[in-house]
Amino acid sequence: MKMKKSYITAFSTMLGASLLLVACGGGSTPTTSSSTTAPGAASPAATKKADGPKLTFRLAETHPADYPTTLGDKKFAELVNQASDGRIKIDVFPASQLGEEKAVIEQVQLGAIEFTRVSTGALGGFNKQYEVFSLPYIFDNDNHQWKFLESEQGTKLLDSLESSRMKGLAYYSSGARHFYSKKPIKSIADLKGLKIRVIQNKVNIDLMNALGANATPMPYGDVFNALQTGVIDAAENNYPSYFSSNHFQQAKNLILDQHQRVPEVLLISKVAWDKLSNDDKALIKKAALESVKTQKAEWDKFEKDSEAKVKAAGVTITDVSDLKPWQDAVKPVIEKYRTEYKETLEAIEKARK
Repeated sequence: MKMKKSYITAFSTMLGASLLLVACGGGSTPTTSSSTTAPGAASPAATKKADGPKLTFRLAETHPADYPTTLGDKKFAELVNQASDGRIKIDVFPASQLGEEKAVIEQVQLGAIEFTRVSTGALGGFNKQYEVFSLPYIFDNDNHQWKFLESEQGTKLLDSLESSRMKGLAYYSSGARHFYSKKPIKSIADLKGLKIRVIQNKVNIDLMNALGANATPMPYGDVFNALQTGVIDAAENNYPSYFSSNHFQQAKNLILDQHQRVPEVLLISKVAWDKLSNDDKALIKKAALESVKTQKAEWDKFEKDSEAKVKAAGVTITDVSDLKPWQDAVKPVIEKYRTEYKETLEAIEKARK
């Protein structure tokens, strides 16, 4: 009898301690609460972000650590870490440490790499809707481009990546692209017969054919050596890439023809995305969109700085005062793809107005 009483006493003591622990908030099991929050207490929304498993992801980046897209990546990772109270960590790997864009995209599709920032030009090989961005002169300027990217159709394009086992999170700036060569380029005629490196998609090949050049698709990381060894005569890219890659050391002639404005995309593997809770999905998407402001500001600064530095390095820069001859020369390329990209091109035209 005494033994029974001792068991009952012990059980009562344990039960009382457990109830006290829960009442003090020390239990690990979530509790429900009403919609009202006591003054000074954390709201349900504020505490929810710390719930869930600790996660560590990798983000692959082609460009160097100080490049504007890399700085955008890092801001995104920082915002995710802050919003999750340190529960979600994203490590950024710049300078192609995890591979060149095409190889990285393939790894992202498999879920072996969770995040990457890539050019929409490279995405064209995985989702043909993205080849539209390689069409020449479809945007008048950066403002026109961003009006489209932030439109309903721009968002629809991001969402279309799900069919390619990726999830588009946000667009990043990449400015206008220009041709640069080992020999002087003063006009379209000077491009004739040149072997020009292009992003690996069919629209770029058609574009080079329209300009009388020979397209040579190859990874971005191979361009410096290809210029140095004479495998190619020329390439094309924006000011920051021309400078940060040191391509200006091998190709000291730049013509500002602005033939393309090819945005960047920050994306996540659909394999990784589908494993996330709805709250974590919302947190990551919000952080991606918030990082755009930082990336755009860094882009503007870096573009001006790159222009000044290549000029100081003795690069011959030719401005193009009249783009009409260039636009006329490539019209057949746009017409060839107009039916295929009808909806997107109509949305781009609407953004122009």
